[in-house]
Amino acid sequence: MKSIDGEMLKKMLISGANNLYNHYPEVDALNVFPVPDGDTGINMNLTLSSGAKEISNRSDQSAGIIATIFSRGLLMGARGNSGVITSQIFRGFAQFIKEKEEINAIDLADAFVNGKDVAYKAVMRPVEGTILTVIREAAFVMQEQAKPGQSIEDSMSILLQEAKESLKRTPELLPLLKEAHVVDSGGAGLVYIIEGMLSAVEGNFIAKSEALVEEASKKALSSEEKQGYEVEFILNTSLNKESKKQFLEKRFISVLESHSMNVKVSVEGDEIKVHLETETPGHIITYAHNFGEFNMIKIQNLQKDLQKEESLDLETKKELDEYAIVATSVGKGLDQLFKDLGVTIIVSGGQTMNPSTEDFIAAIKKANAHHVFVLPNNSNIVMAASQACDVIDDDGVEAMVVPSKTILQGISATMMFNPGVSADENYMEMKNALKSVKSGSITYSIKDTEIDGIHITKNHFMEIHDGKIIGCEKSRPSALENLVASLIDENSSVATIIYGEDASEDEANKVAKKLEKRFPEVEFDIREGNQPVYAYYVGVE
Repeated sequence: MKSIDGEMLKKMLISGANNLYNHYPEVDALNVFPVPDGDTGINMNLTLSSGAKEISNRSDQSAGIIATIFSRGLLMGARGNSGVITSQIFRGFAQFIKEKEEINAIDLADAFVNGKDVAYKAVMRPVEGTILTVIREAAFVMQEQAKPGQSIEDSMSILLQEAKESLKRTPELLPLLKEAHVVDSGGAGLVYIIEGMLSAVEGNFIAKSEALVEEASKKALSSEEKQGYEVEFILNTSLNKESKKQFLEKRFISVLESHSMNVKVSVEGDEIKVHLETETPGHIITYAHNFGEFNMIKIQNLQKDLQKEESLDLETKKELDEYAIVATSVGKGLDQLFKDLGVTIIVSGGQTMNPSTEDFIAAIKKANAHHVFVLPNNSNIVMAASQACDVIDDDGVEAMVVPSKTILQGISATMMFNPGVSADENYMEMKNALKSVKSGSITYSIKDTEIDGIHITKNHFMEIHDGKIIGCEKSRPSALENLVASLIDENSSVATIIYGEDASEDEANKVAKKLEKRFPEVEFDIREGNQPVYAYYVGVE
């Protein structure tokens, strides 16, 4: 094949996205740190899936149009640093071929090189030994070996082979990778994408793994967020004809709960009242119909209702406020804390659920203000938030990222907001506040390993400061005490301890009392955060 049009490029991109989907758990497993939230694979997968969804129903023959639409989908769906960098690679790729109906091997190589250039520019401090290195080295060799008349198959084979070799070399560039005996996870994700693209060119389109699709559906149904459909019905079993099955209440409820969430069943004589949320309302109704006839059925799309509510909010509040703050948070306690401090809009997400660029754009628009300050509160979310601020195009709206990398930094920055001063003054004060707090966290280890000379034992509790593991203890209270003590110095006056859903106020208070004896000059503030995964967030000022 000497050239490809939009139809073939579409197959390549979707095949690449599907191949990543089939392997994203393996990419997640490459996470260097033994924390229970290694999410590079899922972030890249969700990013690519967003792009694939945009082009799946397109029939454009132009390669440039397909690449542009795919790039836009990636841009909006980008999650985490790995997802944002991936979106930038394909953004540069699309920019290079946007006017081309078909592309040959030389065009393809030049497009990937341009993707590399755009991705490097998007990162403030590029780090070698990452996905950036893999795309740079692979695209360079692809371009160097490109020649007139070369087949697309050969060109993509060169790209894939060099990407694999570059990935093998990543531990030599990043000591942490070498110490953990793994290759870079983002680079591995990119290799899977390229592998899927080449497979499609060779006539072997890669489909999504049915087993993973089923697993993802089950996870979606167990999520706490509103999604899918709200289903209500009243079933009358007295109308049970010979063709109907015998109604067994426990079995009936068990089946509903395995395919739905928030299931409520009330049985009064022959009448069964059901209320639940599900992604597959048709299956639920068909199953229930086995046991009787319906007196009433009501099905509502939850996402549509939420969108309607949001649009109504925007319609009723047309005048822009002067200021608004958007903050990322997870856990009802943290959400309430930020709201109490004056945050306008909460973007749900954190260590285990990185919000997308599109999530931030929606939040900025909903904030309805001339000047919107965005607090990512996580180092892996800063790029997606920044990308949202870059592409927001609402008239009269200026969105600025205050690059908070922890929850405690976000709290400190929010407290510095002053509605009586200019936007620039607020931005500088909020940004400066990030330096005033030392942040730490406690979570459990998912494997035995050794990092920076510290032995990590599976299921023990790690003390983390500024993204670095500084200790590991079998006892969670001991880990908390050690962490807080390590953050306190002669200038410290306040230590904030925010306990998550796996910890307790009683445990936090017991540790605080011990610390008060050691550090009588420091005030200890205990807060309920309800955050998942991380038992404690700690901040010392």
